[in-house]
Amino acid sequence: MNGTIGTASPVAAHDVARPTLRPADPRFSPGPTAKFAGWTLELLKEASLGRSHRSKIGKAKLQTLITKSKAMLGMPADWRLGIMAGSDTGAVEAALWNMLGARGVDVLVWESFGGDWAKDAKDQLGIEDLRVLKADYGQLPNLSAVDFDRDVILTWNGTTSGVRLVDGDWIPEDRQGLVIADATSAAFAMDLPWDKLDVVTWSWQKVLGGEAAHGMLALSPHAVERIRSYKPNRPIPKIYQLRKGEDLNEAIFEGATQNTPSLLAVEDCLAALNWAGDQGGLSALIARTDRNAQVMFDWIARTPWVENLCEDDKHRSTTGVCLKVVDPEVASLDEAAQKAFCKSMSKLLDQEGVAFDIDAYRAAPAGLRIWCGATVEASDLQALTPWLDWAFATAKAQTFS
Repeated sequence: MNGTIGTASPVAAHDVARPTLRPADPRFSPGPTAKFAGWTLELLKEASLGRSHRSKIGKAKLQTLITKSKAMLGMPADWRLGIMAGSDTGAVEAALWNMLGARGVDVLVWESFGGDWAKDAKDQLGIEDLRVLKADYGQLPNLSAVDFDRDVILTWNGTTSGVRLVDGDWIPEDRQGLVIADATSAAFAMDLPWDKLDVVTWSWQKVLGGEAAHGMLALSPHAVERIRSYKPNRPIPKIYQLRKGEDLNEAIFEGATQNTPSLLAVEDCLAALNWAGDQGGLSALIARTDRNAQVMFDWIARTPWVENLCEDDKHRSTTGVCLKVVDPEVASLDEAAQKAFCKSMSKLLDQEGVAFDIDAYRAAPAGLRIWCGATVEASDLQALTPWLDWAFATAKAQTFS
C-alpha cells in the first residue's frame, strides 16, 4: 500500500454488486440545486424578456417575488426585503459594507463562508475591534461566549460543514448589536427565529432550486435604524449601497434593484415559489427536507464506513449532509490521499450517471456532500445510497490493490 489512488479503469463489481435502480434525477449538487419535479422551460414562457426591469411589468415581477417570499417565510410585516446582485454573497457583503464599524464585531466561524466573512471584516473593512469565535469542521463554537452588545455575524446552516443552528434561544431579545445571518441554505428549509435576527440573506439557487446570481437581503427595523444612523467612513460599491442621501434607499425594497437583474431568472424563481405554494408552503418544504435528510441519516446509521461530519446529531444540517469516510484503512491515509479517495468515489458515481457534483467543498475535510433540500425527491436519495456503498467498495479495491 502506498496511499495513492490508482488510475480509474472499467469498473468491476467487488464486495458490493453494482445496483440496478438509479436515481431518476442524479443532481445532488449543493448549489445550484436540482429543479423541482415537473419543472420545464414552458414554465418560463411568461418571462418579460427584452423588457426593462424598470418597466411597469418588470418591476411588478420583482415586487411579486419579494411579496411571495416574505409571505411564505412568515417574515414580520415591518421587515424589508430586497433583491441584490451577486447571489447570497452579494447580499451578505451589502450588509457588512453598510453596517459594520459602528461597534465591535463577533464572527462565528465553523465552516468556509463564515471564515470568508471574518476575513472580509478584517482585511477589506478594517474592523479593528474584531473577535473570531472559531470551531473545527463538524462542531459549533462556544455560543455562550458571544457578546450581543457587539454585532454578530454567523452562518445559520453551514453548507460546507453540515452543521446548523436549530433555534435562537441563545440570542437575547434586548441585544444592542445586530445579528447578521447568512441563511442561504436554511431559508425555505428550516424555521428561522425572525425576532432573534436582524439581517437575513439567501439566494434563489439553494432550497428553491432557482437560477444563480441573485441574492435576497432582509432587514429588521433594528438593521434599518443602523443604516439610517450610521454612515461608514469607507467607499461602498454602487451595487451594494443601501443608502440614498441620508436615509435608507426604500426603492430597493419595493422592486427596484441596483443593477439589471435577469428577468428570466426572476420568472424561474416565481415558478419555484408557485411550486412551493402548491406543496403547502414553508411547512411542507421543511417536511420534505427533513424526510430527505432522514433517508441519509438512516443510511449513515447502518453503514460502518461512513459518518456524518457533524459531531452532534442535534445540529446536523438537513440540507447539505456532509459525509466523512471512517473506514480504518482509508482513515489511515494522509489528508491529500483521503481527498483523492473521495474524489475517486464521486468520479465513479458521475461516470455512472447516478450522482453529480457531490464532492466536499474544496476547503473542507475529505468527504462527500449530498444535497437534501426540498426540490430533491426522497426516492432518488433512497436509490442513491446503494450506489454510495458500491462506489466506496470499488474505490477501496482500486486504492489498496
